[in-house]
Amino acid sequence: MLQMKKIIRPFQILYCIYALCIFASLTIVSLFAMLFILPLGDKYLTIGIYKIGRYFSKTLYLFIGMRHQEIYEGVHHFDKAHVFVGNHNSYMDIPPIVQLKHQPIKPLGKFESSKIPLFGLFYRHIVIMVDRSNPEKRAQSLQNLKEALKQKISIFIFPEGTFSMTEEKPLKDFYNGAFKLAIEMQVPIQPVLMVDAVDRMHFSGIFTLSPGICRVVYLPTVYVDNYKIEDLEILKQQVHQMMDDGLRRYRHYPAS
Repeated sequence: MLQMKKIIRPFQILYCIYALCIFASLTIVSLFAMLFILPLGDKYLTIGIYKIGRYFSKTLYLFIGMRHQEIYEGVHHFDKAHVFVGNHNSYMDIPPIVQLKHQPIKPLGKFESSKIPLFGLFYRHIVIMVDRSNPEKRAQSLQNLKEALKQKISIFIFPEGTFSMTEEKPLKDFYNGAFKLAIEMQVPIQPVLMVDAVDRMHFSGIFTLSPGICRVVYLPTVYVDNYKIEDLEILKQQVHQMMDDGLRRYRHYPAS
C-alpha cells in the first residue's frame, strides 16, 4: 500500500496543480461577472453573487472530477429559514454550502476576510460577518444574524468553530452561538454532514486533493418550539449526538 502511494503521488500533485489552475481561472471569470452586476444594487447583488457562486462550484466540480450528492434522512422545508449547522474538517466543506442553496442561505464568515482587496467587496454580500474584536461589534454581528433570519434567510454555522483536525472522532465540542440563536429566534436547526470532504482534501494540506463523490446528508430537522434558553446545553448536546451518530454511520471511526 505504501509503495502504491509513492507511485501515484506525482500524479496526485499534477492533479492538484491542475485543480488550482481551474480554481484560479474560475475565480477570475467570477470576479469579472460580479463587476457587471455591481450597478444593480445590494438586493440584486446578493442574489447575483450567490448564482455566480453556485455556477462556480458546479463548474469546479465538473472540471476536477467531483460529484455533489445530497441524502435526506428527514423532510426539509425549503420555504422556511433554518439555522444550518455542519461538521468542519476540510476546506472542501465550503463548496457544498453553495450547492445547498435551494433556498436563501448565508454562511457565517470572519470579518478579517472582508479586508482583502476586491474580494472583500463581494465577500460582504456573500456571508454574514462576525467581528469578535470587541463586545459592541459582536453585538452588531448577532443583530445581523437575527435580521437575516427575520427576512427568511437561513444561516450556516460550523459550531465547532474551526477544523476538528482529527479522524479519531467525528466532532469537537460545539460552541453555544448557533443554538442560542435558534432558541431566541425560534428557528429550527438543520444539521448537515459533510461526509466525504476530508477525503477530497485532507486537513493536512491542499496537495491531498483527490476526485470523487462529495455527499451531504440532511439529518432530521430539530425544532426548538419547546426549548427555552435554559435548555441550551440540552439542545446543543442533542444536535452534537445526532451529528456524531450520523458521521459514524457514513464513516469509520474508533469506538467512542
